[in-house]
Amino acid sequence: MIKYSYKKKFLASVAVVSVLIGLNSCKKYLSVDPVSSFGPDYVYGSVSNAQSAVLGAYACLGGDQGYGIRLSMYYTYDNDEMMGQEGPEDNERRDIAHYNTQPSNTQLANPFNQLYRGIERANQSIYNIPKMDLYNNGNTTQKAQLRGLYAEALVLRAQFYFELIRNWGDVPAHFLPSSVDKDLFKEQTDRDTIYNRIISDLGEAAPLLPWRKQAGYSNERITQGAARALRARIALFRGGFSLRNARSSYGPVMARPSDYRNFYQIAKDECWAIMQQSGEHELNASYQAIFKDAINKYLEEPNGEVIWEVGMAGGSSNFGDSKLGYYNGPRYTGTASQGNSALTVLPTYFYLFGKDDVRRDVMCANYNINANLQLVARAMSDMVDGKFRRDWNPITTSGAQYFGVNWPMVRYADVLLMFAEADNEINNNPSPAAIAAFEKVRTRGYGGDATKIGATPTTYATFFEALMKERSLEFGGEGIRKYDLIRWNKLAEKLNLVKTQLAAIVANEAPYDQLPKNMYYLLNQPMATGMVWGNSFYEPTPTPAPAGYSTLAWLGGTGITNKIIGSFARSFEENKKELYPFPQAAMDANPKLIQNAY
Repeated sequence: MIKYSYKKKFLASVAVVSVLIGLNSCKKYLSVDPVSSFGPDYVYGSVSNAQSAVLGAYACLGGDQGYGIRLSMYYTYDNDEMMGQEGPEDNERRDIAHYNTQPSNTQLANPFNQLYRGIERANQSIYNIPKMDLYNNGNTTQKAQLRGLYAEALVLRAQFYFELIRNWGDVPAHFLPSSVDKDLFKEQTDRDTIYNRIISDLGEAAPLLPWRKQAGYSNERITQGAARALRARIALFRGGFSLRNARSSYGPVMARPSDYRNFYQIAKDECWAIMQQSGEHELNASYQAIFKDAINKYLEEPNGEVIWEVGMAGGSSNFGDSKLGYYNGPRYTGTASQGNSALTVLPTYFYLFGKDDVRRDVMCANYNINANLQLVARAMSDMVDGKFRRDWNPITTSGAQYFGVNWPMVRYADVLLMFAEADNEINNNPSPAAIAAFEKVRTRGYGGDATKIGATPTTYATFFEALMKERSLEFGGEGIRKYDLIRWNKLAEKLNLVKTQLAAIVANEAPYDQLPKNMYYLLNQPMATGMVWGNSFYEPTPTPAPAGYSTLAWLGGTGITNKIIGSFARSFEENKKELYPFPQAAMDANPKLIQNAY
């Protein structure tokens, strides 16, 4: 399925809903514009209009303030895989990445507002769709369609709240439309209360939704698999660590609930339900194809591995597009440089991959593209992420900033690894089913060759360590890692470990003293060929250089010192910076908000 056709339909539907309910609602924190001349009776008077209303909630996922850039590429770094844009303090994206976020940061308010805008739009549909005459008295098809739309709205609201909680912790909870609930300025609700509500909502939603093959629509819309996968993910966060008691007299602390295994059981059950649906969702045999041949080519991934992705199109910041491939990834350096290459792959992450792990060269891009569409090598300290690289996209040379590349929300590989994690936690060691799920992902990572993956650990602690590593190798650059580390209470540990490892590289200490200081490569390789290297990334540099190869300074300390060490997680403080402060505009608008520590 070519996504362009679906995206045009998606955008047309959003254009309709902009007339029906107003695209500018909630311009300020919980400040809602009056409904336009079309009231709820008209908006929810037909299945097609109700669908337009629900698609209006989907629209709040994309654009600059959503997963088009900020929620996907600003808020998710620094972690132990990648670093956000280096440089001095700026009270915007650099400070967010490096844990120096102030309430006045210019990149806080609009994403915060857009998430609440999405909640408001979802609330309108959740409230009004069950009141429709067709919901109860329509024909069988109409009833099924409306129940599906109601369920989609429940899932969207859950996702919006999940994003708010994992960035800000306890937040004001609104479960009714602003036209019904007149108290728009509420105190924060404990996150566990919100989690419990949305976990319950997702349990209600899932059976009302079709599975992928029944749906008849793109994976840019929510199916039963997406609802169950999201419920599993949120249950793991509900059972995981988070920054608690931020408003107490004795200060914040990372803690998890005593009944956390109950939520791991929910996660395990939901993942198992997806895994048992034969043929609905499977791993793509080629890891590279997920990104190169599907997401970056605007095509539906054919195996259902990409269970849900945010549809991006429109070519503008506010109308559901993304800067994937422009803000990050390789640059096109023709007459003028195109692209920011703002996210840096850490040398320590590159060397987390085994030499036969095919995911390394999908995730890590060590080149730019010149005016002749040839590859120009980048040093290790300047390496960028590659899953959304512009040379896997038909518009390699474009000067545009918006490429329409979708953001993957959840993949089947995550379902398998969530199942394995939950099973290990519940049983205090991995069952054969958990090991099998883990090995499916790991074997695919080694090109399907099970002889290369090594023995899987079978005790609780060793399996968990292996699983933490595998999730990093599998989901690099997909906005998952920082939040995984927080829910495991491992963020401080891993950030400090990276700093220690970077210092060891600069000092040429073991094990980094056995890695190449220089790499040899062929000049002027076309994009289709890829970089051609003349020596191993995993052995000291041989001499002399092979004939015809150029030399690239690779793992030297100067580049790491100048670019990475001075910026990476420079302001992180444990038990304090795991959450963002509320934007000052929200504090000013709602006197009941109590600020997080910052």
